[in-house]
Amino acid sequence: MQRTKEILRANDLRPTKQRVLIGNFLFDGVDKHVTAESLFKKLSNEQRGVSLATVYNTLHEFCKKELLNKITIDTDKVYFDTNISLHHHFFSDKEKILLDIKSQDVKISSMPNAPKGKKIKKVELIIHLED
Repeated sequence: MQRTKEILRANDLRPTKQRVLIGNFLFDGVDKHVTAESLFKKLSNEQRGVSLATVYNTLHEFCKKELLNKITIDTDKVYFDTNISLHHHFFSDKEKILLDIKSQDVKISSMPNAPKGKKIKKVELIIHLED
């Protein structure tokens, strides 16, 4: 709990009870991919009393502070990744899970030029798996 509070304070986030509770799960040192709904369900199963709206708001706050990466699979599904290093993903369409791919395991031999006045910030590859 103390580690989570330190992470929040270091990122100018007040360590509210809800943020600490969510942060304890997300920042436990194990990389994970969660949706707001899956995290809400886990916390509800543990009788933690956090609303879905609070989970959504907290995840988005953590993204703004670059504590999480937001991965949009389609218009219906957004995942939040605790591994903020540059890496890529496999996505299982059937199981609806993300699996990490190390950056060094992907070789991109060519990239298009960015539109005029823009520059490429980062490249994220999602490989969809058919089960």
